[in-house]
Amino acid sequence: MQDEIIHSVASGTDTLGLMPTGGGKSITFQVPALVQEGICLVITPLIALMKDQVENLQQRGIKALAIYSGMTRDEIDIALENAIYGNFKFLYISPERIKTELFQIRVQKMNVNLIAVDESHCISQWGYDFRPSYLELAALRKLLPGVPFLALTATATPEVVDDIQDKLGFTTKNVFRKSFERKNLVYVVRETEDKLKELLKIAGNVKGTGIVYVRNRKKTKEISLFLRKNGLSADYYHAGLSNVVRTQKQDDWKKGRTKIIVSTNAFGMGIDKPDVRFVVHIDLPDSLEAYFQEAGRAGRDEKKSYAVLLFNNTDKVSVDRRIASSFPEIKEIKKVYQALGNFLQIPTGGGKGIAYDFNMGSFASAYKLNILTTYSALQVLQKEGYIEFTEEVHNPSMLHFTMNRDDLYKFQVENEGFDGFIKLVLRLFSGLFSDFAAINEQLLAKKAGIGVEQVYKYLNHLNQYGVVKYIPQRQTPYIVFTEERLDDKTLYISHENYTFRKERYVDRIQAVMTYATENKKCRSQQLLAYFGEKNSYPCGQCDVCISKNELDLSRYEFNLMMNDISHQALERPISLEEMVDKLSRRYTEEKLIKVIQWLLDNSELVYDSNRNLSWKGQALSKK
Repeated sequence: MQDEIIHSVASGTDTLGLMPTGGGKSITFQVPALVQEGICLVITPLIALMKDQVENLQQRGIKALAIYSGMTRDEIDIALENAIYGNFKFLYISPERIKTELFQIRVQKMNVNLIAVDESHCISQWGYDFRPSYLELAALRKLLPGVPFLALTATATPEVVDDIQDKLGFTTKNVFRKSFERKNLVYVVRETEDKLKELLKIAGNVKGTGIVYVRNRKKTKEISLFLRKNGLSADYYHAGLSNVVRTQKQDDWKKGRTKIIVSTNAFGMGIDKPDVRFVVHIDLPDSLEAYFQEAGRAGRDEKKSYAVLLFNNTDKVSVDRRIASSFPEIKEIKKVYQALGNFLQIPTGGGKGIAYDFNMGSFASAYKLNILTTYSALQVLQKEGYIEFTEEVHNPSMLHFTMNRDDLYKFQVENEGFDGFIKLVLRLFSGLFSDFAAINEQLLAKKAGIGVEQVYKYLNHLNQYGVVKYIPQRQTPYIVFTEERLDDKTLYISHENYTFRKERYVDRIQAVMTYATENKKCRSQQLLAYFGEKNSYPCGQCDVCISKNELDLSRYEFNLMMNDISHQALERPISLEEMVDKLSRRYTEEKLIKVIQWLLDNSELVYDSNRNLSWKGQALSKK
């Protein structure tokens, strides 16, 4: 599939690639971009993933850079200049940066060979993660006429597939689908009142590393502690931890020092550990798209692995509460918007395009707001196009020498006290004259034999003298006002959009409930059907298939009988009695009836109006 997508893109054709998590989407834009002259624009909302990919490319000697919310104007300005004149091959950019005047002027001077749109389902209101900033991407066609688009996603229903191509202005539909079927992945739903006991059983019986997903940060710590008390190697992970701590925990898990990581959905993006043997969801996810992506982090080495969803009656009650908390009343959303403007000290009519550091806890506390309601209100405001809300991201300290080398030499001669320090900085870190580069104050302090506070003083003095531009490290979420701040009367929350999104959310979470409670249809078939693959075979290994196959039938014998039944029903509609009569010479009547009933339960066989059987499943090969 990678090869087909690459050839399609290389021919200059707009292309949509549907590839499951771990399917190697990056290769499909990296290869055609590298073999052509010019630079590839890569649009993605995932800043952590963006930074990770840029770093990986740079380690391979490929020139890549990134622009995202939270960067200063100076950083963005230098990055854009480098994209035009610096012979770079990849520019990763967050979607909200696309519509800025600064970018739109500069991008027309770039020799762009391809526009890759990652997470392209974000462009569709039918999708589970709609972002209005994605709707601006089609405007790139006027700025960069003739440049092909490659849209990529790991999760898209048939409606979303059509919507992506429509919104991005494809002149001709052109979709490459890699089946979402994971034959080595065993899907299991366990209904249990004691989820921790069930988790302990799974973690104890399945060898290898695992991921346990929960919905809140507190539970990550509690459950990892529970696992450790029961003799299992476990740790916890969430976005609220410092970058150093998160990196250490992730590294311990990747290298096998920790067996199980208990996490919120903050863990997993860009994780390519091949030997994850199980992924357990303690809480119901918000959508089958999210579940499929998270479960898909198991078994990337193609060896047998397990995706387990734990479920009980309490979940049914919590789903109703979740719907209510995810969609606060419109007046509550407006209240949060005005409080946000006051908290960030943005005057009415101001703030457009500026990124503000934002601490959710401090904000909610200052205005006595419920955290969950506040978070949901911010999500609605984002989907209405008023703000962009970026989860916590670590940005290291950045340094750029603004003086040219001749002027810098004069400064060093005239200011001997800084000379040794400047030489040390230039020896330890490269690229400081052409771009902002990441630096490490602790390393500088160690090499210079001074305290870290002294390093900060040196850097700030050099900044004041105009020798460098120094941006200290920061770790905080960002709020970007994508429109000027509005007063309460002017702020408009579309009731139609609000209702539509709520209905779609309810539909998605009900699909999760159906998956959790449906015990007649193969789990793999349920997931594949949701993503438009209607003619898949039963997997034969999920909890549903196992329960249906407790008939003293081997999988081989079951498939043999299913093959014969399908050929009989494909020739013409046939009554149950005639079917049994024709095949009873090869199989016992009892086994035939049970297999036929299983096929009816799974909609492979159907009764017509005359009570005859017809085959509706995928055509099977003749023996």
